[in-house]
Amino acid sequence: MTILIGNAPCSWGVEFADDPRNPTWRTVLQECAEAGYKGIELGPVGFMPEDPVVLKDALDEFELELIGGVVFRPYHDPDAWDEVLDGTVRTCKALQAHGAQHLVLIDSIAARRAPTAGRADEAEQMEKAEWTAYRDRIVESAKIGVDHGLTVGIHAHAGGFMDFEPELERLLDEVPEDILKICFDTGHHSYAGFDPVAFMKRHIGRISYMHFKDIDPAVKADVVANRTDFYKACGQGIFCNLGQGDVDFPAVRQVLLDAGFDGWCTVEQDCDPTLPGTPTEDAQANREYLQSIGF
Repeated sequence: MTILIGNAPCSWGVEFADDPRNPTWRTVLQECAEAGYKGIELGPVGFMPEDPVVLKDALDEFELELIGGVVFRPYHDPDAWDEVLDGTVRTCKALQAHGAQHLVLIDSIAARRAPTAGRADEAEQMEKAEWTAYRDRIVESAKIGVDHGLTVGIHAHAGGFMDFEPELERLLDEVPEDILKICFDTGHHSYAGFDPVAFMKRHIGRISYMHFKDIDPAVKADVVANRTDFYKACGQGIFCNLGQGDVDFPAVRQVLLDAGFDGWCTVEQDCDPTLPGTPTEDAQANREYLQSIGF
């Protein structure tokens, strides 16, 4: 059993490929390697070069393995299917070219759900027909990943329609495991108001990939109470350094060890690229913290 620790471009504020505030892709690779990581995610497709030769040369230069990639698109919007499909196919091709394993599907933030992030009891729910079509779009995207030889995981995310534990478990009940596994994000589960360790214990057999994220409980309480926009919450530091928030990472580690988990766990510390920050220092501190508890 080997647990490997990677990082992701979102820890450098990269949420969208065409954001002019992004650092360069080479800067992210270099600083990730300098912080002590051996693997990195693709980030939003189009941020890293889609020419596999160019990206392979850079990955080799910085001694990094490409772990996987995320399709962060509006699965909740039937009119945006072409956008979702484009992100799915391009991400799959990029991952396949580099022998990466994990395709992660995330329903992006929805205007109808953003104000109730962290408020499960108040959040609008889809009617049955809308849910069925939504679920089927996720399944179609997942099948594309499987056809490319990838392991596909659903990832709950604050402000989308796949946010709270009951809807995540509903999806898992309705979709076969050979099509869809779980990319489990500790921070988003806490943001949603649920216990990440308890969820892991119930579903560890279906968790194929982990995102390590911590939550500042004081900031969480404030942004939930004030219905703060997700990206503003990032700017307020809701995602703190690992070990400084309310996620019990020693317990997370124990669940993984007890289950014989084998593979990558990726640090994701979403931040606001418009604000001054120290992503490299944070990435290094997160790596050192994980080492201190046995990762």
